Amino acid sequence: MENLQFALLIEATPFLLALVIIGRCKRRLLCSVFLSLLISCTSSPLNRRQVVIFSEAEMVQQGEHLYRRIQQEEEISTDSRNAQYVRCVADHIIAALDESQRTNYLWEITVFNSEQANAFALPGGKIGVYSGLLGVAQNQHQLAAVMAHEVGHVLANHSNERASQSTIRNIGVAAAQTLGISNSALEALDLGAQLGLFLPFNRIQESEADSLGVILMANAGFDPMESITLWQNMNAASGSRSPELLSTHPSPRSRMAELRSLMSAALQLRQTAISKGLNPNCLT
Repeated sequence: MENLQFALLIEATPFLLALVIIGRCKRRLLCSVFLSLLISCTSSPLNRRQVVIFSEAEMVQQGEHLYRRIQQEEEISTDSRNAQYVRCVADHIIAALDESQRTNYLWEITVFNSEQANAFALPGGKIGVYSGLLGVAQNQHQLAAVMAHEVGHVLANHSNERASQSTIRNIGVAAAQTLGISNSALEALDLGAQLGLFLPFNRIQESEADSLGVILMANAGFDPMESITLWQNMNAASGSRSPELLSTHPSPRSRMAELRSLMSAALQLRQTAISKGLNPNCLT
């Protein structure tokens, strides 16, 4: 019987697994909560089904809290020229948003003095850029690709989705424990949840942010072709990578292939933006 449970936990999708657990569960209240979380669904800007638990107000509050904490713990850059450059790019990206997206949050940008080539955007429109990114994103268009990607995460409510996934995962393990499932089976459930749902969903979220980002940067007048060059730079700087199956991010090759498939439409959007006078000129 244990072998059968183990096989089911490995092979079943997380949602099917949830239904199996709920069907066998004797603690109806716990299972009812688990089921209600699974069916609380919304859609991303690209019409992908999402499970979200937390309200937007809760996420904005958490984003604000985390942002202030990062500002206290990380060194903020004193290079006014870099700060002005990053803000210029960000302002063009934010200006290209729909009015509701642009005014719904209090957008804020901070440049942190760090060698890591990274950036982030938190719920509520709080954006952080690490100065090391400016050595990899070699012009305004490449920096716009990163920042538009991060803004895409905010627009698609990915932080809420990830927090909700983590909560569902914890509840699923708790529900399985109430059934007396063995430790080996629980380990299989946890691994299956990571490989079958959480890692793939994170890769999907990254791809979704790429798609939203390349459209957004083109609408702002930046050259979307530079998003591909950016990932060539990132790939050269990244060294060895984990297999894509075990990664929360698509491989650079996958990202570049997806971006190329979007390029024709993105270039048309940029031409439309330029015809409207949107031609950013942010210089370091």
